[in-house]
Amino acid sequence: MGAVNEIVGYLIQTFLSLYLVAMLLRFLLQLVRADFYNPISQFLVKVTNPLVIPLRKVVPGFAGMDIASLLLAFLLQMAGITAMVFLKFGGFPPLGLLLTGSLLGIVALLVNIYFFALLAMIILSWVAAGSRHPAIYLLYQITEPVMAPFRKALPPMGGLDFSPILVFILINVIQIALHHMSAAANVLGLAPWLT
Repeated sequence: MGAVNEIVGYLIQTFLSLYLVAMLLRFLLQLVRADFYNPISQFLVKVTNPLVIPLRKVVPGFAGMDIASLLLAFLLQMAGITAMVFLKFGGFPPLGLLLTGSLLGIVALLVNIYFFALLAMIILSWVAAGSRHPAIYLLYQITEPVMAPFRKALPPMGGLDFSPILVFILINVIQIALHHMSAAANVLGLAPWLT
């Protein structure tokens, strides 16, 4: 891959990845019924609306899930993989590998979002306990539906909440499974952000 192709590939991957994260965050925020009027929620809605609104006319929501945002995230993942393969090899990936790589990439990114959201919540609970910052409130709204069942299974002991350890173990198990599924499907070369 020449220097120009490498730079173009880097820029495409960066911008598509950022927009993909915004799209998945929009999906998650609607799924957990996060505060729509939070400034961060409003920003994500404004950034993703140009693509979501037209697709919503064709793809309605289902059971409280924003299917249009999820579908767009999948399509963005496909576009990113296709662009990277084209720049690197000068061709297009086989459809089966493209679909598998995109699906695994979306799941991996969702798992990573939860990993970093939980990590941020743990750190913020030490340094900014009781803060009313909009970002902290959204992090709480995203992570609490996942944390609640684990808190019931492992209640706080001596004032310390050990339930995040269980969630991190689950996240690592899912990441290992995704890595092995990617290797078995031979998609690791197609989607560098899966590894």
